[in-house]
Amino acid sequence: MPNLDFNRDVCALAFDGMPLFEFSIAVELFGLERPEMGPNWYRFRVVSLDDGPCRTTAGLSVTADAPRAWLETAGTIIIPGWPMDKPIPDTLIDLMQRAHDRGARIVTICSGAFVLAAAGLLKGRKATTHWKYVDYVTETYPDIELVPDVLYIDEGQILTSAGSAAGIDLCLHLIRRDFGPEAANKVARRLVVPPHRDGGQAQYIPKSVPIEYERNRLGPLLDYLRENVECPHTVAQLARRAGMSERTFLRRFEEATGTTPAKWLMQVRLQIARDMLEATPEPIDSIALTCGFGSAANFRHHFRENLSTTPTAYRQTFQRL
Repeated sequence: MPNLDFNRDVCALAFDGMPLFEFSIAVELFGLERPEMGPNWYRFRVVSLDDGPCRTTAGLSVTADAPRAWLETAGTIIIPGWPMDKPIPDTLIDLMQRAHDRGARIVTICSGAFVLAAAGLLKGRKATTHWKYVDYVTETYPDIELVPDVLYIDEGQILTSAGSAAGIDLCLHLIRRDFGPEAANKVARRLVVPPHRDGGQAQYIPKSVPIEYERNRLGPLLDYLRENVECPHTVAQLARRAGMSERTFLRRFEEATGTTPAKWLMQVRLQIARDMLEATPEPIDSIALTCGFGSAANFRHHFRENLSTTPTAYRQTFQRL
């Protein structure tokens, strides 16, 4: 059973000129009725700072159905992308600062991070946004540790995502964090999207790569690695399997995934290990072997190095048995 010891009220911010797709992500992930999740699912409302309907970039209008007081009590606040040319009201900045001070989680999609940056809530933190806004954010807010090549970043209370569709990845991550991997998988299945996408937005930045050709060659290889995480793999073996020289393989792999084969495989192994720690009673030694770490000591080393905690501590925090 999930740990429901958290504020399940989710509030999506509506405003005049908001991007419809990013707003719809919040509605789709948190606002739909999901009877298969039981009676303890999220409680979702839409709040606007504007009086009357809010026009969207698609020409449609949205009318908020909740009083503004929800912004003062919601456990999670979602800010869809904020237009670069739209001033951020002092009222909104003050509300976000107060929400942060009372412990609310604030989730931004794409350029919604601008609001948190203006409120000073990203100062000294890691954050991300759409790759085309990287230069603007770096120059305007040099005190933010901007990470431009990931799909999302979870800093605990502050969660930021890259371009629009990365908001789906971040919201699925939040569901996984709140209710466990099984719940996230169910929601992803209804959306017909993967519960976790590999790589980062580096793979979506325009570059002179024959995408379809490389997908046909590397796609089966990535599937093979996912299905054989318990086995050792060398660059030479993987290059032969992909039908490339080692040098070409390494270059094409990084162009396609945004990282190296070793780092990519490590993240896959860690994700599988996290799922097992959360959803099964398997011993640490067994998980280490299943996920390809070889030994419990090696597993603990990489887990701590990448996640800043131990497998045992992670299990105690997130296990959903």
